[in-house]
Amino acid sequence: MSRLWDKGLALDERVLRYTAGEDYKIDARLVEYDVKGSTAHAKMLAKQGLLSSEDCTKICDGLATLGNQFASDLWQIELQDEDAHTALESRLTDLIGETGGRIHLGRSRNDQVLCALRLYLLDASDALQESVRELSGSLLDLSKKQGGIGLPGYTHMQQAMPSSVELWADGFRQLFADAIQSLQTNRQRISQNPLGSAAGYGTPGLSIDRDETTASLGFETTQSPVTTVQLSRGKAEAGLLFEIALLLNDLSRLAADLLLFYTQEFGFISLADDVTTGSSIMPQKRNPDVLELVRAAAPTAQACLDECLMITAKLPSGYQRDLQRLKFPVFRSIDLALDSVDIMTYLVSSLEFDASQIHMDKSLDAAEQANKLVTEEGIPFREAYKRIALRYA
Repeated sequence: MSRLWDKGLALDERVLRYTAGEDYKIDARLVEYDVKGSTAHAKMLAKQGLLSSEDCTKICDGLATLGNQFASDLWQIELQDEDAHTALESRLTDLIGETGGRIHLGRSRNDQVLCALRLYLLDASDALQESVRELSGSLLDLSKKQGGIGLPGYTHMQQAMPSSVELWADGFRQLFADAIQSLQTNRQRISQNPLGSAAGYGTPGLSIDRDETTASLGFETTQSPVTTVQLSRGKAEAGLLFEIALLLNDLSRLAADLLLFYTQEFGFISLADDVTTGSSIMPQKRNPDVLELVRAAAPTAQACLDECLMITAKLPSGYQRDLQRLKFPVFRSIDLALDSVDIMTYLVSSLEFDASQIHMDKSLDAAEQANKLVTEEGIPFREAYKRIALRYA
């Protein structure tokens, strides 16, 4: 096995472990995207006369075979591979012979890695949007089923004005609609084709067609000039992580409400048995652990965003290997967001409000009474406010 940069010199095992880091463990999700990117690159080379049609066919067929084998767990990325990209190319060469070595013409591992990552981020963004739509759908179902139940609206943790299950649920639904729109907008930053930028300065002496791979891979634009590709590293990632941080903040507030509603003191809601856990010492307990962990997901998401921003903040232009460390916080944040939204969707789909347990304080209509005085008697609101305040003194 030969790594993409290998020149035949020995590499200390400690250096390999440190520089490979976690890539060989976490790169599994990028294999299918590297297959797509490499296939598009090979077809572009053939179209430009830089690769024979026979070799192109062998490479594309070989990549498809390896992608299917990986999906079937017939091979894995090993430490000696360093990352998914070396693993794929070395196995391609083993499979189809020296023709496999032609695939890297006109690209660097830098644009290869970024191409696969951006294709993955586009799919992850779409998956997250779909999950949020399902959560919003669960809230809509709840609103349709129990929306007419009255709820006290709180300010400063005190009952303040009348609300309802519908008004409460729809408030969160609008937050999630905003999250979907923001995720969609952020796709524009992700959907820029880096292929052909190579190590950040293009492919001197080769007539490649960057727009060809842009079209075949479904990117919206070709990122130009080539020098901006490495300068932009981390921006698309941070943009997505920022939207995830906002989304999980919204989810945290939803969880916080439900945790309060579930206490014996409130008793507004019941949760299905299969979404609660028990205590190791207190036999009567049913604990809303899911909601507590969802509430705690927001700071983790923000930490991932902060890590991403700090890695790139003071890098000089061109590729720096610091950028390798972007993968872990990006993957962690995406996984956490998908898991948190999906589990909350399931929990909301089975929760129920209990109208008999919801106490509405008689003072909740005080603001309405003040408004009524204004409209009926024509007095200033401040005077009406004082009159009503005296009733509750």
